[in-house]
Amino acid sequence: MDLEKIKTLIDFVGRSNVTELSVTEKETTVRIFRTRNQKTAQSDPVPAAAQAPVASAVASSSTVTAPIFGILHRSPAPGEQPFVKVGDAVELGQTLFIIEAMKVFNRVTAARPGRIVALTEVDGAEVEVGEMLAEIDG
Repeated sequence: MDLEKIKTLIDFVGRSNVTELSVTEKETTVRIFRTRNQKTAQSDPVPAAAQAPVASAVASSSTVTAPIFGILHRSPAPGEQPFVKVGDAVELGQTLFIIEAMKVFNRVTAARPGRIVALTEVDGAEVEVGEMLAEIDG
């Protein structure tokens, strides 16, 4: 399935009353869903090596949640140090995680400055939209 078709499906879900859509083409399945009262998080595909922040999602003033479904990576590459650890001070826009979805790497960034007080234990496994990834204390 090509990227343009995926973008079209995402746009369709965003404009309609559909809350979940699953489309399979050949051996590829795309699952798109949204929850009621959730703002749509938009992200641009970037390689893992790119430095520009792509997406951030905040459920409350201090909780960072997964903006998309995918594989969570706490470090930029296998064997490297994680982006952040509990106790680290973070700045607005600082990369906290990468979520891999359909071989596209989406950065999750800090929506506000503060100190990391809690982190998910998930690394290299799937996360769902809205799942708590970190807490930032101001």
